[in-house]
Amino acid sequence: MSDNKKDFKVDKEFGLTTLAITNRTTVGFLAFLIAVMGILTYINLPKDSYPEIKQPIVYIGTPYPGNSPIDMENLVTREIEKEINTISEVDNIKSTSVQDYSTIIVEFNTDTKVEDALTKVKDAVDRAKPELPDDLPSDPNVFELNFSEFPILNINLSGNYSLEQLKDYAEYLEDEIEGITEISKVEIRGVDEKEVKIKVDPYDLEARKLNFSDIENAIKAENVTLSGGNILDDGIRRTLRVVGEFTNPKQLQDVIVKHEKGNIVYLRDVATIEFDYVETKSYARLAKKPVVMVDVIKRSGQNLLNATDKVNAVLAKAKAEVFPADLNISITNDQSSFTKEMVSSLENNIISGVIVVVGVLMLFLGTRNALFVGIAIPLSMLLSFLVLGAMGYTINMMVLFGMIMALGMLVDNGIVVVENVYRLYEEGYDLLSAAKLGVGEIAWPIIASTATTLAAFLPLAMWPGIMGEFMKYLPITLIVVLSSSLFVGLVIVPVIASISMKHESDSVIDKKKMWKRVAIYIGLGALIILLQVYWIGNIFIALALLTLLNVYVFVPASHKFQHSYLPRLESSYSRLVEFALRGKNPRRFFGGAVALLFISIALMVVFPPKVLYFPVNVPKYINVFIEYPVGTDIEETDRFTRMIEDKVIELVKPYDKIVESVIGNVGQGTGDPNDPSNIGQADTPNKARITVNFVDFKYRDGIDTNTILDEVRNGIQGYPGVTVTVDKNADGPPTGKPIQIELSGDDYLTLTKVAEDMKKTINESGIPGIEKLKTDLETGKPELIVNIDREKARRFGLSTYSVANEVRTSLFGKEISKYKQGEDDYKIQLRLDDKYRYDIDALMNKSITFRDQTSGRIAQVPISSVAKAELTSTYGSVKRKDLKRMITITSNVLSGYNATEINDQIKLLLVDFKMPPGYAFKFGGEQEKQAEEFSFLGGALLLAVFLIFLIIVAQFNKITAPLIIMTSVVFSTIGVFLGLLIFRMDFVVIM
Repeated sequence: MSDNKKDFKVDKEFGLTTLAITNRTTVGFLAFLIAVMGILTYINLPKDSYPEIKQPIVYIGTPYPGNSPIDMENLVTREIEKEINTISEVDNIKSTSVQDYSTIIVEFNTDTKVEDALTKVKDAVDRAKPELPDDLPSDPNVFELNFSEFPILNINLSGNYSLEQLKDYAEYLEDEIEGITEISKVEIRGVDEKEVKIKVDPYDLEARKLNFSDIENAIKAENVTLSGGNILDDGIRRTLRVVGEFTNPKQLQDVIVKHEKGNIVYLRDVATIEFDYVETKSYARLAKKPVVMVDVIKRSGQNLLNATDKVNAVLAKAKAEVFPADLNISITNDQSSFTKEMVSSLENNIISGVIVVVGVLMLFLGTRNALFVGIAIPLSMLLSFLVLGAMGYTINMMVLFGMIMALGMLVDNGIVVVENVYRLYEEGYDLLSAAKLGVGEIAWPIIASTATTLAAFLPLAMWPGIMGEFMKYLPITLIVVLSSSLFVGLVIVPVIASISMKHESDSVIDKKKMWKRVAIYIGLGALIILLQVYWIGNIFIALALLTLLNVYVFVPASHKFQHSYLPRLESSYSRLVEFALRGKNPRRFFGGAVALLFISIALMVVFPPKVLYFPVNVPKYINVFIEYPVGTDIEETDRFTRMIEDKVIELVKPYDKIVESVIGNVGQGTGDPNDPSNIGQADTPNKARITVNFVDFKYRDGIDTNTILDEVRNGIQGYPGVTVTVDKNADGPPTGKPIQIELSGDDYLTLTKVAEDMKKTINESGIPGIEKLKTDLETGKPELIVNIDREKARRFGLSTYSVANEVRTSLFGKEISKYKQGEDDYKIQLRLDDKYRYDIDALMNKSITFRDQTSGRIAQVPISSVAKAELTSTYGSVKRKDLKRMITITSNVLSGYNATEINDQIKLLLVDFKMPPGYAFKFGGEQEKQAEEFSFLGGALLLAVFLIFLIIVAQFNKITAPLIIMTSVVFSTIGVFLGLLIFRMDFVVIM
């Protein structure tokens, strides 16, 4: 057939394709450029576990040590909230006031730029400063809440060393790792900071008629280094410095506090000096052994894999040159392994996709022609990497998922182009004419087809909110990949086909030449392998094998399929279509399809599938959260946590081969990582967290870690007086708990009663699947109220402030200066000795020493003379939302139960629940987000259908054909509905 090519006139062309074929050399170079630049871009693109989420959420943290939650609310939180509420773009304001700390999280409308949101909040805080207490230790800390900055790995240090030595090793790593460009910061856990403690004996202080201010002034006057200017000495100008800062904490003992009439009072006469750790705020253990943990946090937008490699290099150097050989070092929670697995999965899918597509097309078009389409896969992917890189995207879970989804679709255009060109070529057209006409006939249909697919995903790119920031990477990646495949299909594939396409009659295999080629490939491969360049050698060996397979397997298989099986398939399909179109059969088929559609819809109504917000994930780790009543000492919490740790280790022992680590944390930083309100919270001595980390999925031998979660949850229940809950990692951005009811109002006592009544109502209903209902209201926090008799205080010449300040310094202490050691600064803290600090009688009987303004003499007045102490209790925290106090009832859902169904039952139960006037409740957390996403996705579906219909109408310029096509789309839902029902699949809102 090739010898009788006809010179047909090409009367239908696609301009872009014709231009490409006319300039084949240029297009060839362009393809080469795309390949090279795409590979380089892919190598250099930052690789991360999750997308970079930029959401206009601003965090405000304000420390004010020594103040109760109620005081923090009244003195700090309310004042800042009032100013923030004046910003028009604010969506909601959430705040948490705890002991010593105020946290406010401001969420803006999604169309607000992060930089603008940050600036407006800072301005609002500046306006609120005049109303804030004058003695705040520092200004409110305002920063963007960046969900992308999270620990990429934890380095655990342990061994037969003191905590101080382990901390020194951790600080060495901190300094080295923070010098890495990709690293934002390093945090050390499991060891507390040190401070210089001036522990005052109140009776010695009273006997010498001294007060705290005398000690403070003496320390400040001595611990100072000042510049005295420049001095000219023999023509040399020298800088003069007076150096007086303490170089050793023991030097404080010799500071003269008082020198009067020859009587010298040294600091050692009234206080003891210690350079020691602050009161324990946290404990950390790995496999029940104390550890110092180093959390490594990556900088936003940087390459996770590069960052991890550099951290490992620092660690290797430290092991070899700095650390002792018996120091135990382990790495847990390494995010790079998950990312490497994802990247490897993409690469394997691309390779597998090329092989499968080429294999299938080979049966229809032959090996050579199938390769034309196969080339479209890597070229489209590489072009996509170029575009995504220019857009500033990272290679993350959502981008990879989008690429894998697109893998099966991106060859569609290439298949249609090659098949049509091949058909015309077989009909007798020369290659150039076949390529031009072949693409010209189908260019606009495949453009319209691709456009309809893009239209289905385009509305998803406009997804609002934090979930939209997370999910938008999927539709945008699909749009980029499919657009790239359209370009490759219309420009590059036709050019390659116009150069290299052949059909069977042209392809006479010269086996002698073939064997020579195979021998050359094998010889070159063996030689290169001997030179130890293995990967190039392996490529030549693979080429030899593929050449043999092509001649003896692929070509015969393709020939047999095209001349034996394909005609029978075509004949069977033709008979089926003829039968469907015969007589009244079209009406019967159409009526049957309509009936089946209504039956499937009816079955969906009668047997509705379970609705999930997010797919049920297989845990990478599980958390056991322990919460004692607020006010519990950290030592008691630690004692109980050790017992639970033993129990957890015992429960997971049968799964030792898939358990990477069991980490226990007590105190600071043990809040739920999925709850943004836990960020920046102060000390939590009543809380603990035990984390069980699992090995990567591929090493688990098919074991479902959800089973382990259930066993742990069932095995650690039944401890009165303490709340123990079990949860797993959440895929995606934080959304709140599966069950979350938010009650709002003004009076906390009323809110507390309503919350307890609601909890009781739900618990008594016996709704199955609820793990444990709990409120975030922490009541019963022990408190000691000091009530000052103002009249008595004034009679003695004292003010409320002077009494309160004396009590505060005695108990909480006061930072009066800094002790510098190398590059580290340590607080010099002034307070009473512990044996007096924690003795209420000694505290109340302490005398306030001051100079009487009328007589000029030193006066001493016991605190108990002007004030009385009263034991009471208060709230552990005060939470607010949109300037109203709020209590939240939450619970996890047990495995095997559906959160939506349970919430529907609770909603039905609470229909008749009576709320006091001015108080309200609503379902928040996951349910609130689910309703919002449902609403958006419904609108997105309608918009997508409209866009698709518009594109089809534009393509056909009539209504009937688009209606027929859209009818087929409607009928295709029959399979979706029946598939959900038959296989008992859940309806998942997200992914």
